[in-house]
Order: sequence, then structure tokens, then C-alpha cells
Amino acid sequence: MGGIAALAKAAGHRVTGCDANVYPPMSTQLSNLGIDIVEGYDPSQLDNVPDYVVVGNAMSRGNPIVEAVLDRRIPYCSGPQWLSEHVLHKRHVMAVSGTHGKTTTASLLAWILEDAGLSPGFLIGGVPVNFDASARFGESDFFVVEADEYDTAFFDKRAKFVHYRPQTLIINNLEFDHADIYRDIDAILWQFHQLMRTVPGNGRVIVNGDDANVAAVIEQGCWTPVEHFSAQSDADWRGRFSDKGERRIEITHGSSDTIEGPWKLGGRHNLENALAAIAAARSAGVGLAEAVEAVSRFDGVKRRMERTATVAEIAIYDDFAHHPTAIRRTIAALKRRFPGQRIVIALEPRSNTMKMGVHNESLAESLADADLMFVYRPDDFSESFDAGLEPLGNRLHVLSNYDELVSAMEGKLLPGDQVIFMSNGGFGAVRQKLTMALQKRRQSVV
Repeated sequence: MGGIAALAKAAGHRVTGCDANVYPPMSTQLSNLGIDIVEGYDPSQLDNVPDYVVVGNAMSRGNPIVEAVLDRRIPYCSGPQWLSEHVLHKRHVMAVSGTHGKTTTASLLAWILEDAGLSPGFLIGGVPVNFDASARFGESDFFVVEADEYDTAFFDKRAKFVHYRPQTLIINNLEFDHADIYRDIDAILWQFHQLMRTVPGNGRVIVNGDDANVAAVIEQGCWTPVEHFSAQSDADWRGRFSDKGERRIEITHGSSDTIEGPWKLGGRHNLENALAAIAAARSAGVGLAEAVEAVSRFDGVKRRMERTATVAEIAIYDDFAHHPTAIRRTIAALKRRFPGQRIVIALEPRSNTMKMGVHNESLAESLADADLMFVYRPDDFSESFDAGLEPLGNRLHVLSNYDELVSAMEGKLLPGDQVIFMSNGGFGAVRQKLTMALQKRRQSVV
């Protein structure tokens, strides 16, 4: 919604908005754009009657400002609908979908197009470092959009991505998620089938060739040419690391076209993201060598394994991981990049799916390769959450207070540790508090 606000501002509208607990980087970005943010949902915000209200999917009936919009008959729509009607129509939409990697892949794709001089528009659920903005109207026909399967609004329960009508579609991977709105994986596959029905025959679909659930979507019906990518098997687009530290990649298209280059991110999941982005850029006319060169200068996304500080030889990262698969892959990538150094995880289980206990049985396994784990436990979590973490033994520290979590971490960290804070929210500012505590400790020692 912050990105849509930025696009509306760029289109010449006066934009204001309201939310609860707004935090960086989005709050900072909106402030820099001159978009006023009101804390809370007091209906008095509508006394100066807006021409239009764009409603985010976090809003529900019973919310005071939602009820006021309906009672006063103020025109309204969903974010995806506004985007479709005012930004995406008549453009070459390049949609990036899947359970994991959407933000990084969309950011990579936008950067490749930008580096090629195509000046794309984009709407991304994070802030790419190369742009320092999550949204831009763009100056060309191309528009990159992160295509989420979450529902659209309280009045539109279709997946958001059915509004986007992509010409180029990426499906990175598919797992069960969003248990608050989908009963099982089949319900999610059905939504992706609806998305497939919107891609024209002269478009392009780019999919992970190693994902059985993605293959099942294709089997349900596809009317568009399909290209496969893989970092572990034969495919139209193939990638591998050419060094043990995962700092160089080799990308191959077809039978002989291979390009090698430096790489900043690490992790097989990010290599897959790069493959998908490079393949999609081809549909905009960007060649392999040009795309790999652009990728070598991609600096990542804020809150996606973003290294925010190094204090007393302790590296601190901010990461959005909140699904067991993402947690496991992130830990594995960091262990390969920094062999012999301890991996320390601080986790806030905040997603609706996590709160519902869907991942209780798989969470411990996803954390198992870390050396130390500090887990914030909300008071309303069930006993099954604690039971699921028991296999981690004395490497695990579970705390129900943010400040106590910071103190516990500070006392156990050692030089050389790689410390990752994982949350899809603000995590009580524990990363910032730990950073300040370590800096203060270092100053007192000196």
C-alpha cells in the first residue's frame, strides 16, 4: 500500500493515508515523498472528504474508518484494482509470484531493466538498495510488480495478482502458506490457475523446473509458452556457483550460451531468483551477458539479509524470513559463505500462519543448523509451539520480553558471530537495541 501511495503521488494526486505501527523503511520513504501518515483509524480523517479511498487488505469490517467510508458512501476500491486501472493498463506487466523470493526477484528484474536503459516502473514489497524506493511509475512500457496471492480486500476475496494481467509471469516456487485464508495447498494452486488464465498466448511464463507444485499449476492449464529455470537440474535456464564461497555465478541459456560473473547475495535460493529475473528480462530484449553484468552490481533489498551493522567483529543482519523454508535456506547460505563462524538466529514468529501453529512441527528443523537461537514467544501462543522447539535443546533460548531477549543475546555473542534477526514486522526494535548495546560495550572497553 505504501508503494501504491507513492505511485499515486507520482501520478499527480494529493495522497494521505493511515495505518497503525508504521515502521521503517516504508515510513521513511513515505515521509520523504511528502505523504502524510496518520496514526490510527479515527473517522474524523474523512471530514475533509477524499475523492477516493484505496483500501488495503489488512482492513476489515468493524474498523472505524472502514465503516465511515461505507456509511458516508465515499468512492473506494482495493489497492490492486487501483493499480490495474490507473498504472498497469496498456503496459507490459512483468509479474513475479511464488511463496518465496518475490521481492528479491522483482528487485533484480527491475534493476536489470534499469541497467539496460529501459527505465521500468515497478511496485515491490520491499526497498531495493539500487533504487532506494519500493515503487516508481517509470518512463517505459515495462512495469515490474510483485504479485502476491494474498486476498485483495475485505470486499474482494480473490488473490491480488488476478488484477495484474501480466504479459510476462514468473512463478518461483509454491508451498502452503497464508493459512488464515487458504485451507490447503490445493486452494493456493487453484488461485495460481486463475492467474495462468490471464496470461495471453503471446506472453511468456517462467517457472521453477524443480518445483512439483508449480508443475501441477502448469498441468491444470497453460495457454502461454513456458520456460523453466533450475540451479540443480537441466532446464532452459541453468545456474551454478563457480566457487565454494558462492561469490561467483555461472548462467547458461539453452545448449551453449554461458556467462560467468561476480555475485553479492549467496544462497541457492537467490541464484534461482537471479535465473528467473534474467529469463524474464529476455522478454524485454535484454541479452544474457548484459543481464549477468547487471546482476553483478545488484546490492540486494532492505530487510532481505541486509547487513545493518558490524560491531566488535559481530555482523548483524535484518531479514524478512518468516517461513520455515526461508529460514532454513538463509541459514544454509550463510554457513556456506562464512564457514567456521557461528550462526546466531533471533526469530519473531509473527505471520498469521505461524500464529495458527501450522509450522510448529517444522520450525525446529528449519533452525537446526544454527548455532544459537533466540525466539520471541508471544503470550498467546499454544503449548504445542514450545513442544515443537524442544529438539533444539540448550542452543535455544525462548523469551517473552523484547528487552530480556536483547540482554540474553548480548551476554552470549562472540567476535565472528553472524547474527540474523528474522521477522516480517518491527520485532520490538530488538536489532537496533542490540546494536546500540554492543556499541556501548565496545566503547566502555576501549
